[in-house]
Amino acid sequence: MKQLTIRGLGDELTRAIRRLANRDGTSLNRAAVKLLRRGAGLERGQGRDTVGSSLDHLIGTWSDADADEMERALRHFETIDKGMWE
Repeated sequence: MKQLTIRGLGDELTRAIRRLANRDGTSLNRAAVKLLRRGAGLERGQGRDTVGSSLDHLIGTWSDADADEMERALRHFETIDKGMWE
């Protein structure tokens, strides 16, 4: 297995690695490798057709009014313009 020394991680990334290691009960090295693999798109189940998680923070944040407004805004996309296809 290859070894690599990485400098300049910064406090925020170092904390993220420590949190992951603590959460998973694993070493800092394994946590760092996991984050590197995830960032490189090499994490198992993460292929080119996999949708990322960048919008996960929005899950469960919409109110019923927000959802109704979005449905109203998108409603016209449900209509087929038959003249376009003739």
